[in-house]
Amino acid sequence: MPDADPDRATARKAIALLTGAAGFTEHRPPPSPLPPDGPLGWAGYDAARERASARTGEEESVLYGTGVVGDRACVLLSFEFGFLGGSLGRQTGDRLAAAYELALARRLPLVALVATGGSRMQEGMIALTQLQRVAAASVRLRAAGLPQIAVVRDPTTGGGWATVGAGADVVLALPGAQVGFAGSRVRPPDADPYAYSAEGQFEAGQVDAVVPADELTAAVTHWLRALGPHEDLPAAPVPRALPVAGAPVPRALSAAGAGTGAGAGTGAGAAKGSGAGTGPGAGTPSAADSGPAVPLPETGREAVARARDPRRPRAEAYLADYFAVRLPLHGDRSGSTDPGLLCGFGLRGDGQPVAYVAQCGTPTRPAGYRAAARTIRLADRLGVPVLTLVDTPGAANDAEAERAGAGAAIADTFAAVAAARVPVTTLVIGEGGSGGALALAAPDNTHVTVDSYFSVIAPELAAAILKRPPSETGATADQLRLRPQDLVDLGFARSIVG
Repeated sequence: MPDADPDRATARKAIALLTGAAGFTEHRPPPSPLPPDGPLGWAGYDAARERASARTGEEESVLYGTGVVGDRACVLLSFEFGFLGGSLGRQTGDRLAAAYELALARRLPLVALVATGGSRMQEGMIALTQLQRVAAASVRLRAAGLPQIAVVRDPTTGGGWATVGAGADVVLALPGAQVGFAGSRVRPPDADPYAYSAEGQFEAGQVDAVVPADELTAAVTHWLRALGPHEDLPAAPVPRALPVAGAPVPRALSAAGAGTGAGAGTGAGAAKGSGAGTGPGAGTPSAADSGPAVPLPETGREAVARARDPRRPRAEAYLADYFAVRLPLHGDRSGSTDPGLLCGFGLRGDGQPVAYVAQCGTPTRPAGYRAAARTIRLADRLGVPVLTLVDTPGAANDAEAERAGAGAAIADTFAAVAAARVPVTTLVIGEGGSGGALALAAPDNTHVTVDSYFSVIAPELAAAILKRPPSETGATADQLRLRPQDLVDLGFARSIVG
């Protein structure tokens, strides 16, 4: 490892931490000299720049160029905090804009290693407007379907955090780094320092992962593999069925009752792009699948009981079986998280990237829906197929959820799925509780497991609304036609897995 303390490493050492022996080719923008003492004529500014250059060996607070991280070519830019606190002036803006344009011209992902105190006050408004330049360059890169990854070092504050850092698709942070819009000298004296730390920002859903320095190269490499750019990726394969603890390994039942493999979708309504796959965990039968198929529930009450069985496999088990590598996206970028919803990108055994959104059996909160919409839109922009795992009794309905915008968050998730140009594959693995579950279901490409159900309303609530006694809950469940086989017959589900 090039430096034992890379959060305070120089810009070049931070790059070397990622590229190693692969090396780095520096680029420079065309010369554009500043007037004496800068655009404001700030007395002593030229001398301060000369001292910073002599101390660091750099001409500005940012350097950029091309390199290889792991096995992936990318454009790297790195802030030199030792040069006037990594601050952004006009020539910094020249370099940042040039880095984004280089990534655009070569169709490469951009990796930013950020350590900055914000805009350079000696250049006044000229410095501040560099943030607009960076934002515009980032938008052009985003529109071209090219990913942006930020690694925030210590410190990352001010406008640099609010553009290059927080504006990236994926934000990784080094442990203990100071991260926040307000720097240490401009925040309230009684402010909680934890809120301005990498760990605090992770807890608030503003950072996707806090990554130790010795794991950073592997993490960035995996993210580059997952985010691309990619061309014409196939649909996410339907996950294979997982057995209830102590039960036989299941087989699949298609819509016509004659499926050829778990999640194969070969019955009625099957078509190209159904998500069938052949790789490990891609929905193909294993040797153990030669046993008898798991029986379908005979009644609605049984279907609900099986979906609520605590022994039933949950999202974590399905994701662990499906992916070789998982890369979580964390938080809704609005200050909240939902531990009951998992989302991110993953790499399957054959290297195929798939984005995932998975409910974990709890009522999904507004932050979960916002994180889901964020994930789906990012995958759509990058051309990565999406897998959703549905398992919730419904959206959270407490007063706090309403104050946090439950309706708007659910609506936004519906919109993200509806607008997706990439294929979305859904497997219902447990409870499908009304609109809070349907928001994550792919129209025309939803599959269900034998231990799942989907209903417009929970049978207990339906019976209560209809003023029926509890003894009639089972009959109400039958009327709702919520069993897996009912969902196929109704045309909602394409196949039954397991």
